[in-house]
Amino acid sequence: MKAIVQDKYGSPDDLALREVDKPAPADGEVLVRVHAASINARDWHIMRGDPYLARLAMRSVFGPSGPKRQIRGSDVAGRVEAVGRGVTRFRPGDEVYGDVCDMDGAFAEYVCVPDRQMEHKPTNLTFEQAAAVPMAGCTALLGLREVGRVTAGQQVLINGASGGVGTFAVQIAKAFGAKVTAVCSTRNIELVRSLGADRVLDYTREDFARDGQRYDMVFDLVANRSLADLRRALTPSGVVVLSGGGVSRNGRPHVTGPMGLTIKAQVASRFVRHRLVTLSGMSPTAELLADLRELIESGQVLPAIDRTFPLAQVPEAIRYLEVEHARAKVVITV
Repeated sequence: MKAIVQDKYGSPDDLALREVDKPAPADGEVLVRVHAASINARDWHIMRGDPYLARLAMRSVFGPSGPKRQIRGSDVAGRVEAVGRGVTRFRPGDEVYGDVCDMDGAFAEYVCVPDRQMEHKPTNLTFEQAAAVPMAGCTALLGLREVGRVTAGQQVLINGASGGVGTFAVQIAKAFGAKVTAVCSTRNIELVRSLGADRVLDYTREDFARDGQRYDMVFDLVANRSLADLRRALTPSGVVVLSGGGVSRNGRPHVTGPMGLTIKAQVASRFVRHRLVTLSGMSPTAELLADLRELIESGQVLPAIDRTFPLAQVPEAIRYLEVEHARAKVVITV
């Protein structure tokens, strides 16, 4: 089968389309014929070994000179080709979507996925749309529901609202009945407004930390503001939820990247009244994917896609996400 393979840390130029052995499902796994995958910031972070601190902290993903898994990609949508022993929820021919997580391997014609990380595809989505959902959608749902505990009428600010997670977060928060303030760049204002945001702030002209508005939750997806700025925007009982972030520095890995803000929040949380929580070690599950499917099939949430690339152009797709600051999701067709 064809797959995008990486042997060492580096740039998109170090990714290559190669013929590799077709995988076979182990116990509890599903073999999926990939129809579509999607790009996440996680992909370029792993590709470059960025930040350096992650190479020490996430040894299941990062090796000393290259990623532990050669084939990149985690989000996947396709049809079940075969199932391993013990799998009862799926059968060959089922249309599914899910997240390979630390196993990686979605940028290929076939991939094996633990069945606990797969769910039946939403019936109203194409494979390309479904592939855009798992990591970003589950991150948004975890942050808002499980950690932020958002309820109707609360004020929620989403910093980085036009990105992959942000576009889902705006819609999910609205589905929960929250009042949503979205922060994005000038060119993305109309996109974010079309997703249902009640208020959109252009960060090149307005500063949410100093405009006097206070929020029950600040969902930070960019890691471009100080912890003091994020807390300044909170109500006395508010919560900051941190998830990802970091930007490319022309191929040079950061030392700490967004992990620096995470570490500060973990230390500060012991001494301040606000809840400061980092979304880490939380993987998409079949239960979360099922909840997302309900939101999607009810019409409350739909994936926003910037553009699509064929499998052979994964390097260009990652470069586009990394350098051009793509909005919403970038999808790979297989």
